[in-house]
Formats: sequence, C-alpha cells, structure tokens
Amino acid sequence: MKRLVACMAMMACMLGCVAEGVYDFKVKNDLGKEVSLSDYKGKVLLIVNTATKCGFTPQYKELEALYEKYNKEGFEILDFPCNQFGAQAPGSIEEIHTFCTANFDIHFPQFDKIDVNGANEIPLYKYLKEQQGFKGFDKNDKMGNRLDNMLKKKNPDYDKSSDIKWNFTKFLVSRDGKVLKRYEPMDKMEDIEKEVKELLKIEH
Repeated sequence: MKRLVACMAMMACMLGCVAEGVYDFKVKNDLGKEVSLSDYKGKVLLIVNTATKCGFTPQYKELEALYEKYNKEGFEILDFPCNQFGAQAPGSIEEIHTFCTANFDIHFPQFDKIDVNGANEIPLYKYLKEQQGFKGFDKNDKMGNRLDNMLKKKNPDYDKSSDIKWNFTKFLVSRDGKVLKRYEPMDKMEDIEKEVKELLKIEH
C-alpha cells in the first residue's frame, strides 16, 4: 500500500512538472535578470532566435514594423539572440542590443544570448520544439533550397529532428500560451502577419 501511494505521488509530481504553456518558463533578459513569461499572459507572442551577421538579419526591420503595428493590440515579439548557426551572433548581449537599436531601432524585448539546440539549450526552446517540430523548408524558395542543400551535406537526416535549423526561426503563441505554429526563416512576413491578425481578432 505504501509503495502504491508513493508511486501515485511520484506520478502526480511528474504530471505537475509538465509544462502546460510557455508561461511556465523563466528566461533571462538582456540585463541578466530572470523574468517569467507569465508576464506576457494574454498576449499573442512571436518568439524568434536571431543573429546580427546573417543573411536574414534585415528581418529585424520587418519584425519591428510588425511590432509597432500590433503591439497596442496585445502583440509581443520575444527576441533570443543565438550564436549556434554559422557563429553569426558574435559579441556580448550588450553589443548585440546596441547593434539592433542603432541599425533597426528595435523596441521589442530582447533577451540574453542562448542555445536553442543541444546540451545547453534552454528549457523554453526544448518545449517549443516539442510542440512544433520541423516540417521542412520551402524548396521553391531560393534560400530554402540553399539551406536544405547545405544542411544535407552536413547531415543527410537533418530534417528528421525537431531542432532549430537556422537563425530567425519563429514560433507563434496564442493568448493562452499555446504554441500554434512554427515558421522557418524564409517564410513570408505577410503570412505571419495574417496569423497574428487572426489571433488578435483584428478585422482584415
């Protein structure tokens, strides 16, 4: 009987530890201070891993435009610089933040540099990848085809895992903290905007 009770208690603990949404996670901001994503409850979120020396870096301009357009409606972009892809996010978080504000005048929250894959990946990204795995690149897109060929040379089975494949991968999160969609770097910002508007219930 004691063993059964102990087993049930352990199962309850395990169930209680399973994340039910992104609000269960804590991350460090660009000042190194721990913050809870529960601070963003009720918001539509776009979570993105970024880099400052990447061919996709100009997307910062598009992201800022999207942020300015919908922030007052309850939309937030959470920016996580990551140096795991081509070492294209060099420098400290302070240097990265200075670069982004000077070149793209970003105003959305920027967090500390992180790993999104591997042994040192932060728990938030482990959860994001579990919720929305990799579904492939658009091979009709020039950059999508180029990335596919490059990654296949390194690992023919690269597309079998849910790992983040490159900079500027994005996750769309609903107002109740559920991860609804994953966008690869070459996915069009106008398609993302349509989904954001739907979640914000804004008339087209």
